[in-house]
Amino acid sequence: MEEIGASPQHLGHFRTLYLLTLLIGVLLIALVGGWIGTHLGGLAWQSNPSVQFNWHPLLMTFGMIFLYGNSILIYRGLRLTRKRTLKLTHATLHGLAFLAVVIGLKAVFDSHNLATPPISNLYSMHSWIGLAAVILFSAQYVVGFITFLLPGLNQQLRETIMPYHILFGLIGFVASGAAALLGFSEKISFVLGHKYENLPAQGVLVNFIAFFIIIFTTLVIYLTTETRFKRQPLAEDAILLTGQNE
Repeated sequence: MEEIGASPQHLGHFRTLYLLTLLIGVLLIALVGGWIGTHLGGLAWQSNPSVQFNWHPLLMTFGMIFLYGNSILIYRGLRLTRKRTLKLTHATLHGLAFLAVVIGLKAVFDSHNLATPPISNLYSMHSWIGLAAVILFSAQYVVGFITFLLPGLNQQLRETIMPYHILFGLIGFVASGAAALLGFSEKISFVLGHKYENLPAQGVLVNFIAFFIIIFTTLVIYLTTETRFKRQPLAEDAILLTGQNE
């Protein structure tokens, strides 16, 4: 079943790039997990604060890069799915990302506060940009839930808010990618020090992680903003969650 008004050639290109984006996202998470398991001592909680930190890069990459990106793409990736289902899926992925972020932030604050001596919080460029991305992401989630899922809001107001919701969602996603790059660069510099200059295996691995973050982020932005790939409304989209005509 081809989408009405969409070029089969364009849809073929989209499907190829969408699948590539998903594969890169999965590979990214696998590389981060491999780095943590092989070079950083695995995972722990408050009994070992320095290792507890490792939850932070894993969960923030999973939540603020992988899930966030897939949530953005959901409307185009599942273009033949009813809009009601897409809205709920979009909100669910955002909710899972938010849960991952909360645990990831708890891990990094614990690892700093429980260290001997304690490590300062929120002093680096990574932490400032990362916190801004999390705040924007959280605000987007709340505004989006109230605007597009709860019944009763005027349809004209929803249409007015939508472009800003999309814009700030993309800004937050790009900020998340930037924060991740700064965070991985900061961590590998702490771990390797001057050894990083010799580009050992761990340094090469983290550099590849950075490349995959850039590629994944770029593909998500491209697939989301390219007008040729825009999802065409289905007949079923005329019915909103409220049961009123859209």
